[in-house]
Amino acid sequence: MLAAGMFVADRYEIMEKIGAGGMSDVYRARDHILGRFVAIKVLKQEFSEDVNFVTKFRTEAQSAASLEHPNIVNIYDVGSEAGLHYIVMEYVEGVTLKTYIEKKGRLTYKEAVSIAIQVGRGMEAAHAKHIIHRDIKPQNILISTEGKAKVTDFGIARAVSSNTISADVMGSVHYASPEQARNGFVDGKSDIYSLGIVMYEMVTGRVPFDGDTTVAVAIKHLQEEMVAPSAYAPDLPISLEKIILKCTQKSPDRRYENISDLLIDLKKVLISPNDDFVTMIPNGSQGKTRVISEEEVGQIKNARVYQPSETKEEHRPERREVYEEPVDDEENDDNDGFLNPKMEKAVTIGGIVAAVLIVCLVLYLLGSVLGIFGGAKKSKKDSVTDTEEQHTVINTEKKQADSVTMIKVTGMTYEEAKSELHKLGLGIWNAGTQASDTYEEGQVMSQDVEEGSSVDVNTTINVYISSGAGAVTVPNVVGYDSDAAMNTLTDQGFSPKRDYAYSDTVASGKVISQTPDANASAKKGDTVTLVVSQGKEAVTVPDVYNRTQEEATSMLTQAGLVVSSTTSENSDTVEAGKVISQSVAAGKYVEKGSGVTLVISLGSKKNYYSCKATVTAPDNDDVVSADISLKGSNGTTIQSWSGIKISKFPYTISASDIEEIDSGTIRIVWYLSDGSSKEQTENVMFTKQ
Repeated sequence: MLAAGMFVADRYEIMEKIGAGGMSDVYRARDHILGRFVAIKVLKQEFSEDVNFVTKFRTEAQSAASLEHPNIVNIYDVGSEAGLHYIVMEYVEGVTLKTYIEKKGRLTYKEAVSIAIQVGRGMEAAHAKHIIHRDIKPQNILISTEGKAKVTDFGIARAVSSNTISADVMGSVHYASPEQARNGFVDGKSDIYSLGIVMYEMVTGRVPFDGDTTVAVAIKHLQEEMVAPSAYAPDLPISLEKIILKCTQKSPDRRYENISDLLIDLKKVLISPNDDFVTMIPNGSQGKTRVISEEEVGQIKNARVYQPSETKEEHRPERREVYEEPVDDEENDDNDGFLNPKMEKAVTIGGIVAAVLIVCLVLYLLGSVLGIFGGAKKSKKDSVTDTEEQHTVINTEKKQADSVTMIKVTGMTYEEAKSELHKLGLGIWNAGTQASDTYEEGQVMSQDVEEGSSVDVNTTINVYISSGAGAVTVPNVVGYDSDAAMNTLTDQGFSPKRDYAYSDTVASGKVISQTPDANASAKKGDTVTLVVSQGKEAVTVPDVYNRTQEEATSMLTQAGLVVSSTTSENSDTVEAGKVISQSVAAGKYVEKGSGVTLVISLGSKKNYYSCKATVTAPDNDDVVSADISLKGSNGTTIQSWSGIKISKFPYTISASDIEEIDSGTIRIVWYLSDGSSKEQTENVMFTKQ
């Protein structure tokens, strides 16, 4: 076991253990050459001396190393050191999709579709290189801190040729396809089934089939109908529900033909979630659900990975049931090259039967020559007569075969026409190619001998091969409504298809671009790909309540939004300077670049008062002037008036916007002609503004 501080290959410093699987442990490490963090998958010590395990471990690296895609965890390095077998992979900071689902309960349909599209793109890249994952599950999908989904752990994946494979292992039973459950025929459609189960769990928060044992779950995949996801997620769009149901059909023939077709429908969900555009394949004779037999149930219950017998010299670790974390062993040689006892017995019996048949045949031929079988020998005359009759028949057939009736070969491929004409004793010559709106490229479009004509044997028939429709100009449909563009191209003989992309400048549903370009030369029947706008990219509005204005602005900017304006108002609950409310609710999906108005708190609302009073002079002719001051009840001077001549009295004082003070005093200092002074104080109540 590795520990923090240890080095692998004098390059990778182990930082910490971050995960474990059935056959390996995963560590976070630092690459001291490239100065980056990596993940290192290390084969467990108990398996490191098992050749089969080591071979499969290397097969994982070889399969995954050929894959380079943003939605697949990249393989950087693979090696062995002192009995330690390891793979160096891209380190993705984040959580597994399983953990993400557990934290959120269930995802919104848009978030689920977004993740499914990313996973699908990774699977599409793998399938293009003939690599089937065979263990698609939330635990093998990483969600980075940036929100990107990446497929990892090709632990039971196997590089295959253009032929499909017969699976001898299966991944986690809750996500395994029916064909995996019965250890049968597996191809890319098995990954589609598993992705369908993953989508089901994302939108419902649960798996469709569960049980006390792995066998029970496997049988449910084989026999039981799935509860529709809308039963647990009533707000689920019909389009996404039908996609999930199509992916999880028990018959592979009724699922999506390939990942690319699935991705097309998933993208449509983001545009028209409530449209019923998913085409379900009818349940034909080959697509009927097959009820598992008692024998197959027994096989599922008893199925184990091949385990050699123990010897005194070597002890193999016990293998787990295939429904648990399996090890993808290569197919083992049957009995080290010796025949199975049952097969040996069958071969022996077959040899005896063949010998008896040969003896009987020899006896029959000998008897025919001696006249033992078939009655008395014919006379010489009879023999001559029979020979002449036979000769006559042969001559007649030969004469009849001197000419044959010409058949129709137009519409056939050159090889098909060649085969049919050779049956008649006729040759064929490719006289060249010509454009044709009637016959597809590669088909025979004309023949120089008409159908039904009599033609001599050994005659060579000249044919012309269609090069497809003649070149025509591709119309310009950029800016068209999507449906109108499709109709225009169809009417002119092309085969249009749609792809989708976000656009900040082109309205949703309009064509952004086309391939081939407008005015390019193409043939009728050629595919013209349209990129249709989904409008501006949808983003989630963050919750900025009770954040400072600066914090709120930063959060909205990072989410791809802008602060369009701000207003202010008093609040008894939100501190001054922080956000009271936002114009677009948190969690809502809006177009990227949309504006959000913020309301900023001024704090609690304050009370303001005013004071107005008239001061009269005393009945004393000695008063010359006076000073007046207005004080609040807290002792603070609100306002003062100085040097008021006695001629100004009675004198009116006035003050306003007195904050949070509702009473006070008026202090008057009277100045007399002899130079002395006297004070006068009066209480006063303020008026609330």
